[in-house]
Amino acid sequence: MSDTRYTPARAFRLKDVVQWDFETDVAIVGFGGAGACAAIEAADAGADVMVFELASASGGSTAMSSGEVYLGGNGGTRVQKACGFEDSTDNLYNFLMAAHGPQADEAKVRAYAEGAVEHFNWLVAHGVPFKDSFLDKRAIVALTDDGLLYTGSEKAWPFRDIAKPVPRGHNLQVEGDNGGPLLMKILTENVEQRKNIHVHYDTRTLCLVADENGDVHGVVVRIDMKERFVRARKGVVLCAGGFIMNKEMLQKYAPKLLRGNIPIGNPGDTGTGIQMGISVGGAAINMHEGFMTIPFYPPGNMTFGIFVNAMGQRFINEDAYHGRVGTFAIQQPGDRLYMVVAAEDYGNFDRKPFFNGDIVGTGETAEELEQELGFPPNSLAHTINFYSEHAAKGEDPLFHKSPQWLKPLNPPLVAIDATPERGAIFPCFTLGGLDTLPSGEVLMTDGTPIKGLYAAGRTAAGIPRRGDGYASGTSVGDATFSGRMAGKAAAARK
Repeated sequence: MSDTRYTPARAFRLKDVVQWDFETDVAIVGFGGAGACAAIEAADAGADVMVFELASASGGSTAMSSGEVYLGGNGGTRVQKACGFEDSTDNLYNFLMAAHGPQADEAKVRAYAEGAVEHFNWLVAHGVPFKDSFLDKRAIVALTDDGLLYTGSEKAWPFRDIAKPVPRGHNLQVEGDNGGPLLMKILTENVEQRKNIHVHYDTRTLCLVADENGDVHGVVVRIDMKERFVRARKGVVLCAGGFIMNKEMLQKYAPKLLRGNIPIGNPGDTGTGIQMGISVGGAAINMHEGFMTIPFYPPGNMTFGIFVNAMGQRFINEDAYHGRVGTFAIQQPGDRLYMVVAAEDYGNFDRKPFFNGDIVGTGETAEELEQELGFPPNSLAHTINFYSEHAAKGEDPLFHKSPQWLKPLNPPLVAIDATPERGAIFPCFTLGGLDTLPSGEVLMTDGTPIKGLYAAGRTAAGIPRRGDGYASGTSVGDATFSGRMAGKAAAARK
C-alpha cells in the first residue's frame, strides 16, 4: 500500500528527503500540448528534461481537441496574409481584452498578441502544417483541411465594434476533426528526437518537494507502485490540465459548470497540478469561470432562429459564437430554454439538431406555438412578432444581431428544447488555474513568484478567462505558447 503522506494538497518537506532517485534540470508534469512545448524549449535551451505523464502515451486534452490555434497580429500570419486578411497586434490585443475582460491579464494578452506570429512560425518550423486557404463557413470545427476560419464572436456585437473582425482560427492541414491528434503526434516526435528529454509514462506525480520557505526543489512520483523522488535543479513546470473531471472541485469553485453534461478533457484533468501549486502558496484565480457551449449549428441556417428563456424572452444575439450563447444560456432563470426557428430553416424533421434537442412544439402562428408550449398569452408571441417585425427591416434593436442573419420567423415554426437537464448537449471545461507571470512563474497571493515553480496550459489561468468571450483555438494557442514560455524560463533559472 502506498504511503498516504503523498498528496498534491501538501508538499513534501525537502528536509525529509532521504535520497533522490532521479535528478534533472527541469521536471515537467504532464505531456499534453503545454508539456510538450515546455520540454522542447527547455531542452533546446540546453537543459536536461524529464517529463512525467499519468497516461500510457502523450496527448492530454490537446489530442482530444480539434487542434485549432488562435493566432494573428503583427500584420497577420502567413495563412492570414495569403487569404487576404491583415491583422494588427493592437487589433488582436483589443479583441482578446474585450473578450476576456475584466478578468483578462493585460501582460499575458500583450505578450501573446506580440508573439502570436512568431509562435505560428515556430509551430511551422517544427513540422505543423497549415494550408493557405480560408473556410468561409459557419462551423463548429473545420472538417476540411482549410487553414483558416472564424472561430469566435469577432463578427458579432459587441466585439465587431471594438476590434476589426479577422479570422484567427488556424486549422491544421488535415481533413476531419483530427487536428488535435496530428498536432500532438508532431510535438511528440519533436520531443522524442531530443536526447536530453526523458519521458516517463504511466507515472503519477504525487506532490511537490519544497523547503521551509516554499521554494520548490522537485516532485514525488509513483512508478510501478513505488514512490520515487525527483530533484529538479532549475524548476518544476506544472502542465497537468484543468479540473473538469473533479466534481468536488467543481462544486467548490465552479458549480455552474455542473449543469454541463459533457466534460471536455482527459481523465487526468482532476486539478492535481493546481492543488500542488496551492500547496506551496500559489494563488488559484478565475476558478469560477469555464467554457460552456451549446453547439446549435451546423447547419448555419439555425442562426436565423432565436433562443428564448422560461419567460419567452430572448437573451443573446444568436450570431455569436456557440460558447458565448451557451454561457448566457445557463445563466437564464427558470428551467426552460428553447430555440425557435422557422421550419424552412430547420429542415429535416426526421433528424435531431446537432445539439440533440427534441422538438417540443410547432405552430402555424406565433400564438399557436406559444399556447402549445404553455406560455402566458402574448409573452412568447410578442417576442417572436417583435423580432420578426424588425428583422424584416434588417434591424435587431435589442441584441444587434448582424443583418446577415436577420429575417422574419415566418410560420410554420418549430420549438426545440435546449434545456441541458433534458438532453441537450452542453460541453464544458474549466478556465481557472494558478496565477502566473507571462513567463510561467507561479505567483503567491501577494504577487511574489515561487522559486522553482512554473505552470502552463489549463493548470494556469492563461489567456482565455471567460466562457462568454471564448474563441476556439485560444486554449491550444495559449497552452502551446505558455508551455514554451515556461520551458524557456525554467531552463534559464540559475
